[in-house]
Amino acid sequence: MSTVIQKFILAAVTTSPERVPAGTAVFHCKTIEELQKVCNNLEAILDGIAHELDEGLFIIVKH
Repeated sequence: MSTVIQKFILAAVTTSPERVPAGTAVFHCKTIEELQKVCNNLEAILDGIAHELDEGLFIIVKH
């Protein structure tokens, strides 16, 4: 029986890269405006969804 992974984290987008664990693709942004723009672009490029975990920290998830 094979297991298919259907949900996973593609990347983290943050203004504080020290908050993201090692092994995660991280996009570091200097401002909230830049963070929102990067999230919007990554959603389209990666066919994922951005979820805000905290102020200045988003993850891009594949559902």
